[in-house]
Amino acid sequence: MKVVPNIISIFRICLVPVFIAVYFADDRDIKYYAILIYAIAGLSDLLDGYIARKYEAQSKLGMLLDPLGDKLMTFSVLVCITITSITSISTATRPILICAVIVFFIKEVLMGIGGLILHKKARVELPPANFIGKASTFVFFVVCVVLMLFRNLPAVAAIIMISAAMCLTLIALAGYLHSYIKIMKSKSNGEAECNQHSVQDVNETPQ
Repeated sequence: MKVVPNIISIFRICLVPVFIAVYFADDRDIKYYAILIYAIAGLSDLLDGYIARKYEAQSKLGMLLDPLGDKLMTFSVLVCITITSITSISTATRPILICAVIVFFIKEVLMGIGGLILHKKARVELPPANFIGKASTFVFFVVCVVLMLFRNLPAVAAIIMISAAMCLTLIALAGYLHSYIKIMKSKSNGEAECNQHSVQDVNETPQ
């Protein structure tokens, strides 16, 4: 049972190129198929998390594959929608979409670097997504679905939704940075106390 969450995560990663191919296919009803693939990816994320927790099937590989699948899919969807905005979405919406792609990319790069540093130096993993992190992911999902369904959505409505999603993403990033700083400070304080005790032990050793 331990490998099942990883298999589901790999399946979600494999859906990324499928989504891209379907999204740009020349079919009148293609947007519905693309949304269906996106929804399946989202449900698979919930499923592998549920199985991993219920059957205690967490693994180091799963901790890598699970967020990787989420990020690749969300980033791909955002990029696809942004590319489509060149022709089918209001020109006023295009800059905010490009900003959303940049914000999402920077957030994931920073989190990746932070997670790597924590793993190497502090021997701990970055804490899992909190409520704000999960909320930002859900809001991004809803916004992307709406933008795919309504290509002629009024610019004001699109800008408000995308801005709200970006704000939640930045708040989630701030939360992760706070956790990162807290863990690194705790690690530094622990090392300082350990060194202090070592010096005291040396000083107290009979000569």
